[in-house]
Amino acid sequence: MKKIISVVGARPNFMKVAPLHRAFQQYPDSIEHKICHTGQHYDEKMSKIFFDEFELPEPHFYLGVGSGSHAVQTANVMIEFEKVLFAEKPDLIIVVGDVNSTVACSLVASKLHIPVAHVEAGLRSFDRTMPEEINRLLTDAISDYLFVTEKSGMENLAKEGIDKSKIFFVGNVMIDTLIQLLPKADASNILSTLQVDKGDYILVTLHRPSNVDNDDFLRKLTDVFKTISGEKKIIFPVHPRTRGNMERIGLNGQLSENIILSDPIGYIDFLHLTKHAGLIITDSGGIQEESTYLGVQCITVRDNTERPVTVDIGTNQLIGTDLDKVTKTALEILNGKTKSGRIPELWDGKAGERIAAILVEQLNK
Repeated sequence: MKKIISVVGARPNFMKVAPLHRAFQQYPDSIEHKICHTGQHYDEKMSKIFFDEFELPEPHFYLGVGSGSHAVQTANVMIEFEKVLFAEKPDLIIVVGDVNSTVACSLVASKLHIPVAHVEAGLRSFDRTMPEEINRLLTDAISDYLFVTEKSGMENLAKEGIDKSKIFFVGNVMIDTLIQLLPKADASNILSTLQVDKGDYILVTLHRPSNVDNDDFLRKLTDVFKTISGEKKIIFPVHPRTRGNMERIGLNGQLSENIILSDPIGYIDFLHLTKHAGLIITDSGGIQEESTYLGVQCITVRDNTERPVTVDIGTNQLIGTDLDKVTKTALEILNGKTKSGRIPELWDGKAGERIAAILVEQLNK
């Protein structure tokens, strides 16, 4: 019996670990799969919702590291995760995505000579001012198994000199979760709660520090929303970081009645909103992928993306941070000038099964 520990650090990790946990249940005689929640982003209510929605068991280990600077958070995860590894002596750890817990747990395991599998490997924005980019580069450099979601990841890892025998193109576990939960999402009543109709609203999400920590930019961004909300209502689930900044500079009371600000929304309701949006405006990586799978128009307010397949063949448009251009593109889309796209290769709901099968074979060699 081989023991595997998967690490959940922040909210986007839940939807990536869920398909893996489900896939490992198919190997009850050879794999014991446990989940470690580092508590890097921890909100008891939201965490419980996510474990329930993704049908995950209670985490076997909860480190409770909380927030802090990048250094403090990474160090605390390393200290606490090392204790878990000493006690459990797993045969492999799995890290997903690009949060601080991803690199912290990879470093600890690697130094204890425990193999590391990185799910969502090889993605690159080529922007080292993004903390996520540093986490991706370091994690991939020390991982033993690199599971890739799109062809750009294969090319990036090859250029970085990673041994080809470590790299596996398996598809996208986030899409596994989307496909699994779409029937539940279809039953959501979130549109009636928010009093909007299918296709007749714009969905906005913004959380990147480069966008929401710049007061001048945030003011201009809300001016963009006021302009385009004349065409369709805007639904804006506000990230706590964004809300704090908006309140600090006095923006909350100045928004149009056509802009609906809400607290963060659970995945199933949010998936319903994503599927039926007339347009999405975001700076999130995962939403670029989900909108591409669902064929929904997406504008990404960033100068780069680590998920280029969503632009190359999907419905995503990488507009940058020129807000006049964001406004112009949004109005064009709302007036019918849309971008056609298709679903990327291997985004078929079976990535978790492929990863589990590869790891079971490798561990039992």
